[in-house]
Amino acid sequence: MINPVRQQILDELKTVSALAPDVRFGQLIANLAFLAAGPWDETLWDLEDEQLLEALKCHATDLAARDRQTA
Repeated sequence: MINPVRQQILDELKTVSALAPDVRFGQLIANLAFLAAGPWDETLWDLEDEQLLEALKCHATDLAARDRQTA
């Protein structure tokens, strides 16, 4: 059974992917890792799922707001 936080991450990835269809998946992951963990001189190895989930939620909110402004 998949961890509930991981399931939320996967659900949010689907949302963010739909809001930013022109962003390649690797770019999306790199951007999210930066949003969640900060500068690259910090290790991503210790990034907690909850941190990534929070970054995903914030990014989805920002992207949705941007879409509403351009509509």
